[in-house]
Amino acid sequence: MAPYVYPNVCPQRVDRRVLAGWRWCASWPGGMPQIPSFVGGPLTLSYVEMNPFDEVLLNTATNRPLLHTRKGISKKRSQAKSTTVSIRPESAEGLSKDDFDRSKNYSFTLQKRDLEYCPNPPPNLVGPIRVFMDGPSMEQMIRIHRRVENGGHGFPKDCRARHRVGIVVPYRDRESHLRIFLHNLHLLLKKQQIDYVILVVEPIANQTFNRAKLMNIGYSEGLKLYPFQCFIFHDVDLLPEDDRNLYSCPVQPRHMSVAVDKFNYALPYKTIFGGISALTIQHMQTINGFSNNYWGWGGEDDDLSTRAKVAGLNIFRYPQQIARYKMIKHGNDIANPINYCRFKLMARTEYRYKKDGLNTLRYDVVAIEKKPLYTRILVDLREGEERENLKLLIPQC
Repeated sequence: MAPYVYPNVCPQRVDRRVLAGWRWCASWPGGMPQIPSFVGGPLTLSYVEMNPFDEVLLNTATNRPLLHTRKGISKKRSQAKSTTVSIRPESAEGLSKDDFDRSKNYSFTLQKRDLEYCPNPPPNLVGPIRVFMDGPSMEQMIRIHRRVENGGHGFPKDCRARHRVGIVVPYRDRESHLRIFLHNLHLLLKKQQIDYVILVVEPIANQTFNRAKLMNIGYSEGLKLYPFQCFIFHDVDLLPEDDRNLYSCPVQPRHMSVAVDKFNYALPYKTIFGGISALTIQHMQTINGFSNNYWGWGGEDDDLSTRAKVAGLNIFRYPQQIARYKMIKHGNDIANPINYCRFKLMARTEYRYKKDGLNTLRYDVVAIEKKPLYTRILVDLREGEERENLKLLIPQC
C-alpha cells in the first residue's frame, strides 16, 4: 500500500465537526500549533483521506486527549450547557501514568516502573491474521501460551504496557468456544503489548442468561483484582481477523465488532453496540454501566447504545477493513430464550438508566478461580428476587 501523504499546514477554515475518516488538526493564528481543543480555540480540519490504521490510533487514549462529549461540540444541535466526561488529569495526557496505589495487594503482577514504555504503535503488527477455528486442548494451550500468568494475565516482559485492560467474557456451557476464543485472543494480545487479564463471568446452573448483568459483575469484580484503566466486553464466539484491531483503552466508547462474517462484514444497523464494546472506567461511571434487567436474549446492547447517546458520548468504530471478526457457529441456547420484554425496557432507558446499572447491582460471588489461561468468576445472579423487582416496574415482565 502506498504511504499516505498529509499536508504540513492545516487549511485556514474553521469547522467544529468531528468526521470519522478524516485527519484533524488545530492551529491558532500567530502561534505554534496547539493540542486540539473543541472548546478553547478554533478547530480546523484537514480533509485528507486517512490511512485506516491511523483511524485506529485516533481512538487510542495514549495518542490524544479524551474527546469532549457531543453536547460540548455541537452548539447547533442543543442549547444545553457544555459538558465533558469526568476524567482525571492524567487520563487526558494518556493512560500510562501510575494512577493507582502500588502499595495495595493486587491479585496479579504489576509491571516494574523502571521499564521503558512499549513502542506506540506496537511494532510487530502485520494486518490480516490466521483465525484458528479449532482450538487446541487446554493442556496444549498452556504450553503454547506459557508466558501467560495464572488467571489469564498477559503483559510484555521487556517494556511497560501503555494500557491495562480487563477483557470481560459473559459465558456459560460453551467449553469448545472458550478454548478457541482463548487461543486466538492470547495470540493477538501478546503482539499488541497490552497488560490484560481475561475474566470469564459465569452464572450458576438453572439461571436465565443475563449478559449485561454478567458484564457489570465482571467490571465490578475486575476492579477489585487489578487497577484496570478500561474494559473490553467480549462475546466468546467472536474472533478477530486483523492484529491492527487494537484492544486498547478508547478515547470515546468503542464498538469493536464492526464487520462480522455472519453479517457479510457489514453493520446490521447504524446504532448497534453489541458483540464487543470497549469503555474506560469514566465511561462506565458516566452511563452507570449496563442494565441489570435484560433476562434472556436481546435488547441489552441497544440499551447500552442509548445510555451512551443520552450521556453525550459518541460511539467510535474502527474501519471495517480492520475491525473484522469471524463468528463461531452455534445453535440456540435454551437457557438464553428471547426476551420478549426487551422493547418495554428499551423504551424506558433514557429516563431510567441512572436507576438501573452499577448502582443497583446485586449478586453473590460463588467462586473466583485462577485458571491457567483465564480467571473464572462464578456468580449467583439472584434471578428470583430481581425478576420480582422487575415486575413491580413492568408487570408484563
